[in-house]
Amino acid sequence: YINQQLYTSSSQEAAKLFRNDPEAFQVYHRGFAQQVGRWPENPVDRIVRYLRQRPASLVVADFGCGDCKIASSVRNKVHSFDLVPLSPLVTVCDMAKVPLAAESVDIAVFCLALMGTNLQEILEEANRVLKQGGTLMVAEVASRFEDIRAFMNAMAQLGFKSVSKVGSQVFL
Repeated sequence: YINQQLYTSSSQEAAKLFRNDPEAFQVYHRGFAQQVGRWPENPVDRIVRYLRQRPASLVVADFGCGDCKIASSVRNKVHSFDLVPLSPLVTVCDMAKVPLAAESVDIAVFCLALMGTNLQEILEEANRVLKQGGTLMVAEVASRFEDIRAFMNAMAQLGFKSVSKVGSQVFL
């Protein structure tokens, strides 16, 4: 039920939902952890491995960070954003309006966090904070999108180019 609410509302409405019912976020994340625990690989682990192979000087923005696994697993400076703080490392905010300067991060990450009806606004925000030539990493359940090609075309219109796709169930 909570998942459906998140997919069918804007990021502003999701923030309001969790402000009005903070326990709902805890319930959502417990269910999320159970689901991901049954997968052969959690995509956040792949992202962590990638970041560990990159220079520690690269600055990362983790949109929808959840429990801050990326920030707690790498040497990089990681700005962790979510609607509710599951960790003291989280900056609580709407993903469409993060408190970062333009062109201030090298890598922006959405790991199972592209939710809401205002995805274009959220992705434009990631584009705003990314440095020229920066990297956007998206790991998402493919079934999240009715048409992955349309999503990839929308990403291209924002100026992003796809450099790799891993698997058919989750793409990165």
